[in-house]
Amino acid sequence: MNFMPQTQNTVDPAKLEKLAEVAVKVGLQLQKGQDLVITAPVVALPLVRLITKHAYQAGAGLVSAFYSDEETTLSRYQYGSDESFDRASDWLYEGMAKAYANGAARLAVAGDNPLLLSEQDAGKVGRANRANSTAYKPALEKIANFDINWNIVSYPNPSWAKVVFPDDPETIAIAKLAKAIFAASRVDLDDPIAAWAEHNANLAKRSAWLNGERFASLHFKGPGTDLTVGLADGHEWHGGASTAKNGITCNPNIPTEEVFTTPHALRVEGHVSSTKPLSHQGTLIDNIQVRFEGGRIVEAKASRGEEVLNKVLDTDEGARRLGEVALVPHSSPISASGILFYNTLFDENASCHIALGQCYSKCFLDGATLSQEQIKAQGGNSSLIHIDWMIGSDKVDIDGVKPDGSRVAVMRQGEWA
Repeated sequence: MNFMPQTQNTVDPAKLEKLAEVAVKVGLQLQKGQDLVITAPVVALPLVRLITKHAYQAGAGLVSAFYSDEETTLSRYQYGSDESFDRASDWLYEGMAKAYANGAARLAVAGDNPLLLSEQDAGKVGRANRANSTAYKPALEKIANFDINWNIVSYPNPSWAKVVFPDDPETIAIAKLAKAIFAASRVDLDDPIAAWAEHNANLAKRSAWLNGERFASLHFKGPGTDLTVGLADGHEWHGGASTAKNGITCNPNIPTEEVFTTPHALRVEGHVSSTKPLSHQGTLIDNIQVRFEGGRIVEAKASRGEEVLNKVLDTDEGARRLGEVALVPHSSPISASGILFYNTLFDENASCHIALGQCYSKCFLDGATLSQEQIKAQGGNSSLIHIDWMIGSDKVDIDGVKPDGSRVAVMRQGEWA
């Protein structure tokens, strides 16, 4: 039996082929003989098949794909025993961590229904998320520390498309979402690989300017936001392509419009409000408002998904502290599209954002040579989670604050100053 997802006839096959090629050649820069681990929703099988083809054409060693399924996930919440929500497939993640330690690359295809678990018991969702985060840590550390080349791309899952375009028939919604994914990923252009090279060069220029300024902190000011984010000692800004510890230059996120670095886990003060909803593990969390003292979130509210948010914050000590701060102009192509994707991979590239949890060791000067103890001493955060959420808009100004207290305009009304 040949499994044919229902997106088959509504997604441009030529652009899907280009996306697979970009994922392998730009996203991963997969090397000859290198193994590849893929995770994807089962509905994304057409894209996974194309990625696998391009991976083997690039000389991949062994490609292994692992699939998730929405109905299977829901069955757990409907019929699973209560104690099962404190468990996760640690054996699977240990195997992935072993593969990465042995040099495998990692590719994730995103596209899950952002509302999948919205009607399920929030306590069970929180417990399952915590168990999964704990089990995933050995693999996440290899990714977050950039030990390997890795990449995330997306596929227009029908259930996701209907959340983004609720007023359209499913086939139209899928076609619209596919078009938006292709445009944001630059595969609607004649030469996507050349376009990515140019885009990466522009992001590198932004990173170089920020690295030259050596700000001690960033100050965000806007409606519901007055936040000072101290930057880690010896922090380094990155954007676009990054060179992993294995020496391979990859584009971890496709699409990407951000430049990002590591905050100091103990030096975040003030309050901040989200500017877009956060879709986390099938739960939509909206209108987030948090207050920081000494780098730690001491108060958190949300108009929707507040219980899940607070359970996420209780994952571990580092979950209430920041691991990333990223700058994105309000006029970025994804923002200009006017589409709310309910998917962090896209929405974070329409807005400046911060991330709860684990920092990237890559975002330190000579980060590849630093021990975990040195990273902590310089302000890097450690956690089982890394969750981005959006705090930028055309009403937010950002100043860079130098060690002597002098200020430099970084963004005004959401645009580079």
